[in-house]
Formats: sequence, C-alpha cells, structure tokens
Amino acid sequence: MRARQFACMILGLILCIRVAADIRSWAATVKGIDHTIYAELLGKYVSNGRVDYSGFKSEEANLDRYLENLAAVDTQNLARGDQFAFYINAYNAWTIKLILTGYPGVQSIKDLAGLFQSPWKKKIVRIDRKVVTLDHVEHNILRPRFKDPRIHFAINCAAKSCPPLRSEPYTGERIDQQLDDSTAKFLNSTSSYRIEGNTFYVSRIFKWFAQDFGNDVLQFYMQYASEGLKKKLEANKSRLKIAYLDYDWGLNGQ
Repeated sequence: MRARQFACMILGLILCIRVAADIRSWAATVKGIDHTIYAELLGKYVSNGRVDYSGFKSEEANLDRYLENLAAVDTQNLARGDQFAFYINAYNAWTIKLILTGYPGVQSIKDLAGLFQSPWKKKIVRIDRKVVTLDHVEHNILRPRFKDPRIHFAINCAAKSCPPLRSEPYTGERIDQQLDDSTAKFLNSTSSYRIEGNTFYVSRIFKWFAQDFGNDVLQFYMQYASEGLKKKLEANKSRLKIAYLDYDWGLNGQ
C-alpha cells in the first residue's frame, strides 16, 4: 500500500513538473519571449558595437539561462515578427557563447574552427528541440524564410568588419524599425564604404550575398544612404564601379 502511495506521489510530481514546463512554454509564446536577461547583458557589455567579452564571461551563467529560455520556446506558435527577432537573437547570443568557449585565448572567431570544420558549422545552437549550427540558423532559416537583406546587418559574426552588435535585443514589436536602424548605421559608417574616383568600395557582405541584394548594391545603398552620401552616389551613379573592402576577422572586443 505504501509502495503504491509512493509511486502515485512520484507520478504526481512528474506530472506537476511537466505541467509547469508547459505553462512556461505557453507563457513564452503567448506573452512573448522574455529577453530581460539578454537585454541586461547587452546593455552592460556592448557599447558602440564593441563587446566586453570578459564581462560576458563573468556572467556566463546568466547567458546560459537566456539560452536555456530560447531552447524552451515553441517558435511555431510565435507571430512572424517574434519569430524573426527570435532567430536573430539566437544567432547573436550563441555567437557570444561560442566566443566564450575559447575566451580569453581568442583573437578571431576563426580561431575556434576545427581541423575540418568552420566555427559556423559546429552544432551548438539549441532551438526548436534540435541542436543546429549557426550556418543553419542563417542559411536554412533566416535567409530563406524571411527573405530580408537587412538580416545581414542584424546578425553578428564577432568580427571587426561585421555589422555591429546592437546593445539591445531585437523584438517582434520593433523588428522593422530596428532592422532599418542597424542597416542605415552600418551603411553610413565611414569604415563601411569608401569612394575613390569612380570606384565605390563597400563591405564584402554585398559580394558574398549578392543575390540577397538583387545584385544591385548601389540601389540598395540608396535606400539607406544619408543625404550627403546619396548626393555623391547620384552624381556619379552612371560611372561608379563596385569594389569590395578587405574584411577584418579580428575579434570585435573592447
């Protein structure tokens, strides 16, 4: 009799744990994903696109808590904007985690490559009840599902030449404004372009993902260029040739 009562108690406890997990998952999908931990970390350790990895390292347990929260989210129940923000945040947060696996002995994310494996092909990202790679998030989810070239200015590869990491999470409610802001800031930064004579030097991102930009760098640039830059581009539009800047893979640390 006691054995049966004990077994019932254990079963009840298991059911309670499962129900609590389901409630947390339901709350995450209905009320939106809680980015509080991540927002606090970004606010403290990201400034002007530079990342204080030593600060993140000191609070790695909190970053891990956020990554666990992401792993528990049922993305199928999220609105499209929330999904978009979710995958961008997941990519960026897991990139930070990847750097921390080798920090402080990391000068570049490429230092974390294996003998036959790039760092972007390591299965580290826990989302959608799977363990996938950063490449999977970018090339199998973000690019084909959302078909938005601004993605390339939102996800951060931890390199100096990569578009800066925002010091706040992306959210479904503000995703469009945040993407516009990140894109405009990067494209108008004097470190992201150079005009020499009739040559317009731009980030290699435009070469690597030419198809995403409709194979028309100039047209895309014109959408986000400041008034001063736009006038220069328009004045030389018919003569400008596109060339690409060197890409600095050095760590974007402070």
